[in-house]
Amino acid sequence: MSNEKVWAKKAKAVEEALLTRIPENKLRPRLEPTRRAVELLGDPQKAYRVIHVTGTNGKTSTTRFIERILREHGLRTGRFTSPHLVNLNERMSLDGEPVSDEVLVEVWNDIAPILEFVDTELEAAGDTKLTFFEALAVLGFAIFADAPVDVLVLEVGMGGEWDSTNVADGDVAVITPIALDHMERLGNTIAEIAKTKSGIIKSGALVVSSGQKEEAGAVIAAKALDTAESLKTLGQDFEVVRKSVDGNGQRITVKGLASTYNDLYLPLFGSYQADNLALAIAAVESFLGGGTVPIHDEILRIAVADASSPGRLQVVDRNPLTIIDAAHNPNGAESLANALDEYFGNPKTVGVVGVLGDKDARGLLEALSQSFDEVIATRSSSPRALEPEALAEIAKEFFDRVSVAPDLSSALDQARASVADEGAIVVTGSVSMAGDLLKLIQKDVEDEE
Repeated sequence: MSNEKVWAKKAKAVEEALLTRIPENKLRPRLEPTRRAVELLGDPQKAYRVIHVTGTNGKTSTTRFIERILREHGLRTGRFTSPHLVNLNERMSLDGEPVSDEVLVEVWNDIAPILEFVDTELEAAGDTKLTFFEALAVLGFAIFADAPVDVLVLEVGMGGEWDSTNVADGDVAVITPIALDHMERLGNTIAEIAKTKSGIIKSGALVVSSGQKEEAGAVIAAKALDTAESLKTLGQDFEVVRKSVDGNGQRITVKGLASTYNDLYLPLFGSYQADNLALAIAAVESFLGGGTVPIHDEILRIAVADASSPGRLQVVDRNPLTIIDAAHNPNGAESLANALDEYFGNPKTVGVVGVLGDKDARGLLEALSQSFDEVIATRSSSPRALEPEALAEIAKEFFDRVSVAPDLSSALDQARASVADEGAIVVTGSVSMAGDLLKLIQKDVEDEE
């Protein structure tokens, strides 16, 4: 067995060990166990500066954009995102590349005794041991300290206030659009969810926020006024001035905090990606120069042209046109519907849809009711996936043509047989659906090789 395969096998064992813990969709509203673990490790999350990113939609794309711009400045970067699409290593990237299996395993072996010690303490106190995400966050902090990185761009797992990532103190707090999602844990109103998410704002932080619904904006402004050094908001302090479709992406002009950046080429579709880019630019301006020093034109232009956001309005085939979008709530589905109209001319579309059982499937399908001519209800590999037959019954409320497929591969076969010459296939409904399609594509490539 090659050395690479040996490390891959050991990395798989690390993932399996993490998966024996309480899953990440069952996050506990607690911070002390994570804080205890990192304290015993010497607080690795304090070994580098941090930009902390929260919100409902657009977190991962914004995190990736920020990291890419910082990397072009010559900084050594860490990037922590969730969930992953194909491999666990994607969640922890060094200089834009997923951490190697070897590093993942070696750092895990270093911290495993500490995790076990904290587990024992928790269980002795009548509590549950560290969850999947708590242990993963500790692993990530240790990997980035061991690298070491200059700056970590850190995406919240869920919420913010009690999320495990919040043991780190962000120099800059970034808040993407807030909408209703994970209500069973974050709150039943926009204001309640905004309160939880604004918990990442620390004393003296610089805050940059997307334009928010009034009730969310009021909560963020109050927290920033009480805690932060400043608050800058998209649409007030910085903005997207112009955007237009250009080939396989778009041309965007952004008025930032310190300068206007003209005619940037972003190789991604979607108005929301233009907003995410503007937010990322403002975050980098805040981090590097307090919002007063422009980003060098060549640095920004190169970084933006190299930006990527896998699984987000991603074109994976042109014959027929096949698009992945990880929209998993009504707000994300509305953005997808708008993008199909604005960037693709709203083609005759077969929607291949799989939704998790704890998500608002009805709201998601309703948001796409004018975008899909036909829906194939299926399921992802996630154990939380809603059964296709149940999803199809909901889809029939909004679509005349609805069929069922037992899995994604079968659904794609049906879609390809059904799609018109000028039509499109859109795979959506959950992050796990996007990941499953990317895995299928990866397997096809490996088989060909």
